[in-house]
Amino acid sequence: MQAKIFNIQSQEDFNKTALAIFKHQFKNNKVYRSFCDLLYKHPSEINQVKDIPFLPIQFFKSRKVLSSLDEIDEVFTSSGTTGSVTSKHFVTDINIYKQSYFKGFEHFYGNIEDYAVLALLPNYLERKGSSLVFMVDDLIRKSKNIESGFYLNNLDELAKKLIELDKKEQKVLLIGVSFALLDLIEKQQFNLKNTIIMETGGMKGRRKEIIREELHTILKNGFSVDKIHSEYGMTELLSQAYSKGNGVFETPPWMQILIRDTEDALTINTTEKNGGINVIDLANYNSCSFIATQDLGKTYTNGKFEIVGRFDNSDIRGCNLMVL
Repeated sequence: MQAKIFNIQSQEDFNKTALAIFKHQFKNNKVYRSFCDLLYKHPSEINQVKDIPFLPIQFFKSRKVLSSLDEIDEVFTSSGTTGSVTSKHFVTDINIYKQSYFKGFEHFYGNIEDYAVLALLPNYLERKGSSLVFMVDDLIRKSKNIESGFYLNNLDELAKKLIELDKKEQKVLLIGVSFALLDLIEKQQFNLKNTIIMETGGMKGRRKEIIREELHTILKNGFSVDKIHSEYGMTELLSQAYSKGNGVFETPPWMQILIRDTEDALTINTTEKNGGINVIDLANYNSCSFIATQDLGKTYTNGKFEIVGRFDNSDIRGCNLMVL
């Protein structure tokens, strides 16, 4: 199944694989099966991807969402406010996650070895169980560049490194959480020519939340770049979508976004209308590939999508807009 997931070439391939995974998860995932039974949804009646039930993401906070009896390799946990219940994603085959983020990055950005990867993710580094830190740490190693690495609070050192590498015309990927990137440009103004700035969203209580357009304008001015890239991912997923500017995201071939009606969660919008974001992540083969998130967005006819807000203050990467 891994070979099928990561070698999808067409919409037909995607649909066939998604329906096969739905049958597998209906049979082997007790939590998902119970949810489907409550909706009176059975694989014998599901012939189209849009008719597959999407499990509300909140189940990852209260249940062990698994479609496998294999031993657990990793447990990824979401960040949350003190006392809040966090999501847990039990991963039985960490190699699927590694394949997903490595192939996903390659799909959008090419060979990781072309980059020096600098990571500014203080809030993620300060806790255990972050899937984002796991991914970035592995990408740093895969870059095979001695200049790659994490930065916590040493912003002066990071600023010096960015300027030094940019002058050498080294391609750099600076991936950081929004508040830390703002902290950096308040310390130092840049004029970068060879650096991709990628924000992972969110102020995490460190700063006042601002809309994405305002954030990107401030960052573009501070780094003197034309575009700000974004990563959209979450604890409950094993795949990421990327935006190369303007907040419009693209998914890798094994991931797709559908928009559900805000008044009827079981109805999928067929027009470019705002609604709840449903994610199909086929890399989630051993947990659940069909997830109804708390995010609000819209899709376009070319398959790209935008985040326009969220239903509540749930923890999320890649979204800075709190309200519609």
